[in-house]
Amino acid sequence: METARFETFADAIIAIAMTVLVLKLPQPESATIAAFWALKTYYLAYFISFLTLFNIWYSNHNLFQIVENIDNTAVILNGILIFEITLIPYFTLWLTQDAYSIASETSFGLLFIGINIACNLSVRAVHKSDQYNDKLIKADYDNLYALIPLTVILIGFVLTYSVFIPGIYISCLIAVIMWIAIARIHRKGVEKWKVKDLKH
Repeated sequence: METARFETFADAIIAIAMTVLVLKLPQPESATIAAFWALKTYYLAYFISFLTLFNIWYSNHNLFQIVENIDNTAVILNGILIFEITLIPYFTLWLTQDAYSIASETSFGLLFIGINIACNLSVRAVHKSDQYNDKLIKADYDNLYALIPLTVILIGFVLTYSVFIPGIYISCLIAVIMWIAIARIHRKGVEKWKVKDLKH
């Protein structure tokens, strides 16, 4: 499949998920700072989920600038990732109803672990479908840095089940910030080969 077609489809799903996410945010009960602050859990969960969706879009955009075609395995794994993306608004809303619920915390964390794993597997599948692509190799997508956010979320599980119940969704926030930093490293890799191509 040409990546342009797939990227358009994925972009549409991410945009819809972002829209649903913001529509689920409740309005403050009154026009006061206190009423606004009372919804802080909603805003934090929204912020985490929005950053995750944006980072998936940003990472895919950078990756598919390098790759022009993907095989069936890459399509299926990206399809699994898209399925998980559609679940983000649902589990975000559940978390906001009670940030101290271990059930909602666990579900939120498991979703983010699933998204992280699906992203890593889909990138590896793209590598295999275009393993002789010099630009893809130079961008260094296939590295161990991608495991850092996953490790952070797992630490959050330990915290939630031991001493700090909101540990999972706090760790999700830290993990997505790290994920964005890793995406930035990859972006620099893309920019390097672009500069080299222009020189040649």
